Amino acid sequence: MKKTRLMTLGFVATLIGATFALSTNLNAQTGVSEESRLSALAKFTKVLGTVEQYYVDDITFNEIITKSIEGLLSNLDAHSGFLDQKKFKDMKVQTDGEFGGLGITVGMRDGALTVIAPIEDTPADKAGLKSGDIVLRIDEQSTLNMTIDEAVGLMRGKPQTDIVLTIVREGEAKPLTFKITRDIIKINSVYTKTFENENLLYLRITSFDKNVVEKTKEALSKHRSVNGIIMDLRNNPGGLLDQAVNLTDLFVSEGIIVSQKGRVKGEDQDYTASKRTTITNVPMVVLLNGGSASASEIVGGALQDHKRAIVVGEKTFGKGSVQVILPVGNEEALRLTIARYYLPSGRTIQAVGVTPDIIVHPGNVPAPETDYSIKENDLKLHLTSELEKLAAEQKMAPKKKTDESVISAKQLYGDIQLKSAVDIVKVLSITKPKH
Repeated sequence: MKKTRLMTLGFVATLIGATFALSTNLNAQTGVSEESRLSALAKFTKVLGTVEQYYVDDITFNEIITKSIEGLLSNLDAHSGFLDQKKFKDMKVQTDGEFGGLGITVGMRDGALTVIAPIEDTPADKAGLKSGDIVLRIDEQSTLNMTIDEAVGLMRGKPQTDIVLTIVREGEAKPLTFKITRDIIKINSVYTKTFENENLLYLRITSFDKNVVEKTKEALSKHRSVNGIIMDLRNNPGGLLDQAVNLTDLFVSEGIIVSQKGRVKGEDQDYTASKRTTITNVPMVVLLNGGSASASEIVGGALQDHKRAIVVGEKTFGKGSVQVILPVGNEEALRLTIARYYLPSGRTIQAVGVTPDIIVHPGNVPAPETDYSIKENDLKLHLTSELEKLAAEQKMAPKKKTDESVISAKQLYGDIQLKSAVDIVKVLSITKPKH
């Protein structure tokens, strides 16, 4: 055992020596002396050897190293992590193909596993999960000290299998329990509607997948003559950065859209708008809420900073950091936070979010408690026979089929945020100078 341990520690020393040699060029940048770096690495070597020798259970050296890496990355921030063979494979499945899941995006807020947003028309959405819900348990397993990767791994599974989430929700006296059946997650990322009696376009973007920009271009080409656009990014958890940048570029003709700034200055980057890609300059309103995160915050914040759109709704989630996947061999990888996003004005999104120009909380449009008014049939001499005749005709008339591509006045009055957006964009279209 002693000989094995000495050989192991010798390997560690060799590994650390190689690491030290590769990282000496950072000493000048960080101000860390070689002596202090060697001292820290010697401490780490000693801890590894002590754990291997004295820990109560038999644990392999490879497991010790893996746990060390996991501990390091999980303590950096909520979004960094170590992807072992299984997690790395799962990530590829999520990126490249279909998978069984709930259709829910989660993040860490104040140390608690929190729902950023349920994705529209997925099992989580249909079950009634909401942005801001805190996940207390997944099946019978507590989420206390659980990483995001572990939580996602538990929630993902074979389609048509059940999972039980225990949720803490603001305003509820006790935890809520949701039994949800996993399904193949297919997302319709972009769709459009028009409004009853209004020449306005409703552009709904549910997530930023690889098709967002092309689908938006198609939608705008079909509705060139509209007087205004309402872009709905509520409960949009984000996605691909290039899609967020290129979507904004359709509406902004010049200037910075978003900046990426990190510790390594050579990796800093500004993403800018181009006049040749701008499609329309009609008045716009962007809808955001607490479920809007990452890419949707970039779009809303950039359009707000450029005075290109009025932002309406609620403060966003505040996820403005950049993660990259750095392979470690062929089957493992690091997911590491390397930078933060900054909006054109220089403000950060991370842990701050985007505050709307006009804050509107969700709900119905307030209506009078009674719609009482004097009508013909309240008069003594009302035409009873005519009313009966009219009722019979209405009963016989075929029912009109609901047009799913049009938002009716009734639907509009059921969403005060959307109604506010319509009113604002109408004012903007009236006051906008005509060219």
